[in-house]
Amino acid sequence: MIAYAEEVALPSVEVRAEKIQENTVSLLGSSDTASLLENEPGVSLYRAGGVSSLPVIHGLADDRIRIKVDGMDLISSCANHMNPPLSYIDPSNVDNIKVFAGITPVSVGGDSIAGTIIVNSAAPEFAKDGQDLLIKAQIGTFYRSNNDARGVNLSTSVANDKVYMRYTGSTVEANNYRAGGNFKSTLSPAVRSWLSDGEVVGSSYYKARNHALAFGVVHENHLVELKLGLQDIPYQGYANQRMDMTGNDSKQFNLSYNGQYGWGNLEARAYHEETRHSMQFGDDKQYWYGTMPPLASGMPMDTEGKTTGVNVKADINLSQRDTLRVGAEYQRYRLDDYWRASPPGGVMNTMMGPNTFWNINNGQRDRYDVFAEWEAKWSPQWLSQLGLRSSTVKMNAGDVVGYNNAITIPMGMMTMPGYKPAADAFNALNHKNTDNNIDITALARFTPDAGQTFEVGYAMKTRSPNVYERFAWSNSNTMVMNMVNWVGDGNGYVGNLNLKPETAHTLSATANWHDNAQQNWNLKVTPYFTYVDDYIDAVACANVGKVCAARPDGFVNLSLDNQSARLYGIDILGKMALANGGGLGNFSALGALNYVRGKNLDTGDDLYNIMPLNAKFALEQKLGGWTNTIQAKLVDSKDNVQAVRKELKTAGYGLLNLYSSYDWKNARFDLGVENVFDKYYADPLGGAYLGQGATMGTSVLQGVVVPGMGRSVNVGLTLKY
Repeated sequence: MIAYAEEVALPSVEVRAEKIQENTVSLLGSSDTASLLENEPGVSLYRAGGVSSLPVIHGLADDRIRIKVDGMDLISSCANHMNPPLSYIDPSNVDNIKVFAGITPVSVGGDSIAGTIIVNSAAPEFAKDGQDLLIKAQIGTFYRSNNDARGVNLSTSVANDKVYMRYTGSTVEANNYRAGGNFKSTLSPAVRSWLSDGEVVGSSYYKARNHALAFGVVHENHLVELKLGLQDIPYQGYANQRMDMTGNDSKQFNLSYNGQYGWGNLEARAYHEETRHSMQFGDDKQYWYGTMPPLASGMPMDTEGKTTGVNVKADINLSQRDTLRVGAEYQRYRLDDYWRASPPGGVMNTMMGPNTFWNINNGQRDRYDVFAEWEAKWSPQWLSQLGLRSSTVKMNAGDVVGYNNAITIPMGMMTMPGYKPAADAFNALNHKNTDNNIDITALARFTPDAGQTFEVGYAMKTRSPNVYERFAWSNSNTMVMNMVNWVGDGNGYVGNLNLKPETAHTLSATANWHDNAQQNWNLKVTPYFTYVDDYIDAVACANVGKVCAARPDGFVNLSLDNQSARLYGIDILGKMALANGGGLGNFSALGALNYVRGKNLDTGDDLYNIMPLNAKFALEQKLGGWTNTIQAKLVDSKDNVQAVRKELKTAGYGLLNLYSSYDWKNARFDLGVENVFDKYYADPLGGAYLGQGATMGTSVLQGVVVPGMGRSVNVGLTLKY
């Protein structure tokens, strides 16, 4: 969209449902862009690093969701998915987010089965014809008491009526956060000595810097933009992984065209992204059981990922009733995942050397898509949409090399057969694979009057495995298998070359009742049902003909296989104006309830990391420039857990949050107190706590889920020009 100076600015967040909380609340409490989604119906988060959470839609997460950042389809280049797509844009640079859950039009995403999340930075804004330069600037800063998080963000732009330029930059740094109580009672004193405070969540610190430049030229109804992005994350701890991020450098180039014609609209985009990622043991994981030296040499791991894409899409107005959307997409992905030998002299060198270990060598994943979508407005009451997408995914990988050629290396808790036989066995197999996938969507919407809307739809969506799911090869070494884990459960994984694409069949319906002006009240109810054929789930290695290293540390080594799964649930969202006007201002009540249930139909096991029944309620007051909110979050106990992964149960909990903000002409002040009563709780999607100690040994804190953050007082100030 092309914006001019006199037009009204868009809201901070645009979603396909009412917001239960404003975007500024999420910005105040977190520097994680994914956190902007945590109050959206049907969306939850896998907590990972401080700026790298993974969104979940209706129980399906990570690569099962298509995420576009400024039109770019980005891919996580890490065996632990430490750099998911949303981590590449700072929340202060987000202008709007669109969430498509369930029945997702084929025109907005393929190669996914859960839905699509579209994140955009600000649209270009030009001066009016004949006016002087349009200059804008905004600077913001914040502080959060719990983890001593502090940061600054800056945005500035200059434009005339034809050309614009914008810079946005941000930096954030935080220490380890504190839980609402002591959760380390079972940890041995020797291991606890490094982080002796029982409330400190180890490996939850982070630092991130982002810079973005945007240039645009407009001529009549045609806009060309070039966006450049740089990211530098020097460190980011991971409380549910055995390694930490010790560097993530990314470069992005994004060229786009948008043109409006008499027949409709044409969009085209070409982009390229490069990531250089590294992992090591951070400070909280550097120490063994107190008597051994620090693992300064450690286990260096490096990843290089390159994503290139070209997209073309046209909206063609066939008639006043009919619109045809057609398009084509190409995505080229290359990945090298190699782990250099541990330097001589360290306790790791005898295990991790003398070779460089190649986990993925020249991994390739190329996707070719075409789609067509027909939308018809049959009458003011009836609308239909029918879409078809064809996708071809070609994958391949080169030969691999292990650390050493030894037959057996005893390690006390494990025995590690030599790498060479395992590498030779993998190299002898055919790595090439081609998937031909089909997506189909059908939707009908009925609006009988201004006070109600009903929608029903069906979608068949298909996703091919990612590079790690197919090509991670080592099953003979627990330490190596621990490095391939994007779900944060503490287990080790090996891929499966024989995996087939997942195909999800979803039925969804939505009923939305509201007042005619959609200002005073609304109630929205969305039940859904999904059956997934060839669902990729964890299995015992023997199920797929692999012999994995045994381990006595309470965790397991697993592989992946195609099975079948069923998910169903309901999202309920409501809003009501309680009082308008008067000396105390306007009062509104907001509420949301989400429930999802997932089952593996082949094994009868529950699906992993399914968010339990949860609800949010808020009372909001607006008086002049003031907005004050009391919010309660209630989460049921998580009792349906996956046995094969030894997933841990969590207790139910309730949290109280308070927010207040004041807006005046060129400034905004925000104040929030989250988890007011400093409640201790285990995050249902937090994963296994691996934040401190010798995370490759039996000294980790077993049987504990990563806890949520305790009480935090957050303040923020934003100035505009």
